[in-house]
Amino acid sequence: MEDRGSVGKVLLLVAFLELVLTSLCSGRHPLPILWIMPQTAEPGGSNLTEALLPAVQLALQHLSRQPAPLRNYQLQLHFADTQCDNAKGLKAFYDALFYGPKYFIVFGGLCPSVTSIIAESLQGWNLVQLSFAATTASLADKKKYPNFFRIIPSDNAVNPALVKFLKRYGWNRVGTLTQEVQSFPVVQKDLIKQLEKANIQIALTETFSQDPCESIRNLKVNDVKIIIGQFDELSATKVLCCTYHLNMFGGRYQWLIPDWHQESWWSPSGLVNCSSQSLLKAMEGSISVDYETLSAKQIRGVSGRSPQEYQREYDKWREEAGVESSRLHGFAYDGIWTVAKTLTRVMEVVRHKERYSIHQNFTISQKELGQMVFEAMNETNFFGVTGQVLFKDGERIGTMQFTQIQGKKVKIGEYNSITDVLELNRKIRFPGTAPPRDQTLVRPQRKEINVLLYCILSSVTILGMLMASAFLIFNIKNRSHRHILTISTETVIPNMNNLIILGGMLSYSSIFFFGLDGSFVSEEVFETLCTVRTWILTFGYTLAFGAMFAKTWRVHAIFKNVKLKKTAIRDLRLVAVVGGLLLIDLCILISWQAIDPLRRTVEVFSLELDPLGEDIALRPFLEHCENTHMTTWLAIIYVYKGFLMLFGCFLAWETRNVSIPALNDSCYIGMSVYNVGIMCIIGASVSYMTRDQPNVQFCVVALVIFFSSTVTLCLVFVPKLITMRRDPDSATQSAWYQLTQGIKRDVEDTQRRSSITSVVQTSSSRLYSLQTENQGLRRRVMEVNKSPALIGWFESNMDFGALGRNKCRTLPQNSRTSRNGAKDINSPEQLQRRLSLQLPILHHAYLPSIGGVDASSASPSNSTSSLSKHAAMATCSYSHVPTRL
Repeated sequence: MEDRGSVGKVLLLVAFLELVLTSLCSGRHPLPILWIMPQTAEPGGSNLTEALLPAVQLALQHLSRQPAPLRNYQLQLHFADTQCDNAKGLKAFYDALFYGPKYFIVFGGLCPSVTSIIAESLQGWNLVQLSFAATTASLADKKKYPNFFRIIPSDNAVNPALVKFLKRYGWNRVGTLTQEVQSFPVVQKDLIKQLEKANIQIALTETFSQDPCESIRNLKVNDVKIIIGQFDELSATKVLCCTYHLNMFGGRYQWLIPDWHQESWWSPSGLVNCSSQSLLKAMEGSISVDYETLSAKQIRGVSGRSPQEYQREYDKWREEAGVESSRLHGFAYDGIWTVAKTLTRVMEVVRHKERYSIHQNFTISQKELGQMVFEAMNETNFFGVTGQVLFKDGERIGTMQFTQIQGKKVKIGEYNSITDVLELNRKIRFPGTAPPRDQTLVRPQRKEINVLLYCILSSVTILGMLMASAFLIFNIKNRSHRHILTISTETVIPNMNNLIILGGMLSYSSIFFFGLDGSFVSEEVFETLCTVRTWILTFGYTLAFGAMFAKTWRVHAIFKNVKLKKTAIRDLRLVAVVGGLLLIDLCILISWQAIDPLRRTVEVFSLELDPLGEDIALRPFLEHCENTHMTTWLAIIYVYKGFLMLFGCFLAWETRNVSIPALNDSCYIGMSVYNVGIMCIIGASVSYMTRDQPNVQFCVVALVIFFSSTVTLCLVFVPKLITMRRDPDSATQSAWYQLTQGIKRDVEDTQRRSSITSVVQTSSSRLYSLQTENQGLRRRVMEVNKSPALIGWFESNMDFGALGRNKCRTLPQNSRTSRNGAKDINSPEQLQRRLSLQLPILHHAYLPSIGGVDASSASPSNSTSSLSKHAAMATCSYSHVPTRL
């Protein structure tokens, strides 16, 4: 390596001697130029000046063949080695200025730190610097480096090209991955400004110093698909390896990375655990953007040669000199031409002023000369081998080229900074079927109720409503039958049963509204349905359950009246009970609607990848009817309804043993209450647990409502249908029903209506008259006890003893032998005779009060046979009483 360096120094020295001798012997006006460059870019690196020297020599040769005024001047290059060291570079610069001639311009500069120090001091020396190798973005600060020009585009020059490329494919969301070294953070800062100006969203900006995997993982988590990378070749292998392991390559991702010109830069090192094939697979399809080192246009430039002709000449000179090629040689060539044209223009202006100046000894100051060079440099405009040479604020407005890795590097287009035009050829190829999206396309997917399920449940609901309608027709048609009237004594149509049917039909109708979601109706209609279905279901539940509660309460009030007081419960009171329950519901619902109405809310679920593998994600969402204090309002409804349900269950349990045929539906009402309670508990629990599954939730809610309503209606009306089938003749009434109808006729005559308890009051008045008659009979019995002759008369005429002897056991003989002994009235014979008369009479008197016979036949004078019959029964029943007494 040291031998090679020595050879390079010798070659440089020989080349500079040739340039100096050529300028001295040519007779042209010399123009001293200070060429500052490191002999090596870095320790152990190649000699960059050595690789660029053939391009500089070729430019000087071409200049010498140009017509006047270019051929009238000779550029004299004085080399100063900065060695990429700040101190050594600054000393070499000062020594050149102190010992050398008066330089017109400073040419060169590569290492960022050395170049920035020299460029910052140029204004004090009234010098202008033109660099063909320094791309550091920080040198674009004209407040700090006003006299610095560069013919090579800066690192920031790729940003407008990137923005143009992003807009070309409609990528409006990107992320950046930047290495925290060199000038990459400065480029990133400028890129962010360019993206914001173009209204491109920056999803995430990630930086790294050593391990980039965590930053790349963050990009993936944030769904960044278009990634702009800014890192060097050494970190590129780490980035690609992490990209491979995280599967962030292929058709779903697009990487925009710098363009590196070293061969096989992706070869793995010991720092990564990826093979060359893995790295190549990860970088396949990646796009690079960088300045164009040599124009692809077939245009003859300022030298009279096209870029391709110049390339052939440069390669010939380089091969003859035995040096390696450099990607900067075209900028060095155009740089010499820029310096020559600038100084030629300045010198022509100076000569013109000297010739036409009124002063014989015309001189120009260094400051004026420097200003003239500065202005002439800004006005440079020609076509060189690197494209159009044009400056704006000291920065080269050049051409950016795009390349893509397609197994190898392929040029896919270029961007002209001057015209702001992006030209892409058909060679661009994306790993997927189309350019990737800038983010995963999220398609909202409503979790909706299946149409087939809705149709099935709606059909079942219609059948339930038809069944309820049939029950209503049956109830109205057979309103006069005793099994339909139950214990109603005031209404022609049994209102409570009709209310149960109406509540069932309202509950059925709510199923249709529960099945309507955003796929059937608009958002406004859906929000209205939230309130409608709540009101309908609440009123339907209250009508059905309230009517059953009222009926059960009336049965309980009548048959659980321990004091046997008059209990008059009119049907109007039952309707008032149901109306009161509806009024409570109405107050709660109105307060709910006024204070905290139900609104349409959307529950969004996590993303689901497209099963087809496309760059599409589905975001399910579900519509709910909710409000701010949903739990509080539901708690109020549940507590209120639960209390009524528990109280209804209690009443049903209390009246479970009522066995009057006309009231047999009380047990069925209790069963309905139990059914509704259990179904509501199950339905509410399952519905809450399946709130994110609309089909399951709708199915559960619909089935709970359907079965609750159906079972309730069937329990109330099916037994009546069965009874009606067995007893179709409604005129066949029981004694109770006949008595009720008689009372109803009496009440109609007096223009008033009464309940069942009025019947009890009428019967009580008849019982009182019978009791009065019974007391008279008792007095007669006492008279008989005092008159043995009267007893004998009764025995001889009515012969109760014979009747008793025919049907009962024979009395003891000692009783008969003393039959005529009237003196001992307490003898067994006399006692038996008295009982044979008293007990039938008493039995006959009290029998109507205990329901033995009809009150109309309770008089002892109606039939002797009846009296004989009861006397015999009494004698039979009480034959042993004297013995017990």
